[in-house]
Amino acid sequence: MVDQARARRLAKRISSIVATAIEYEIKDPRLRFVTITDAKVTGDLREATVYYTVMGETIDAEPDYQAAAAGLEKAKGVLRSKVGAGTGVKFTPTLAFVLDRVPDVAREMEELLARARASDEAAARAAANAKPAGDPDPYKVDRDEDE
Repeated sequence: MVDQARARRLAKRISSIVATAIEYEIKDPRLRFVTITDAKVTGDLREATVYYTVMGETIDAEPDYQAAAAGLEKAKGVLRSKVGAGTGVKFTPTLAFVLDRVPDVAREMEELLARARASDEAAARAAANAKPAGDPDPYKVDRDEDE
């Protein structure tokens, strides 16, 4: 029987162990700007997927995704042994690293929202100076009643 609560607790623990190991114990320079964002564990606790993001050296610099992926792949065995020692489960889950695209998608959404706000402001400025087309009283008056 699958215990989802146990899988979530184990995923959180794996995320913490891997992040700490990358920050303090693994000396690979390719992993300097890697941040662990989340982890998911299968119901049988045999496989763990660890999500990560990569930042650039500066705000304008493009992150090196390939180097980070290569560094994580090389450190996978060490990280798995640290997870096994830190969790105490009977079978240490295999680790798979997946690049987390959530920050990129969030940035794209912010840009789309900014463009939509600018478009709304332009429409509001155009509507402020607009005059209605046609007569001020668009309803026709019956000629027989006027005479």
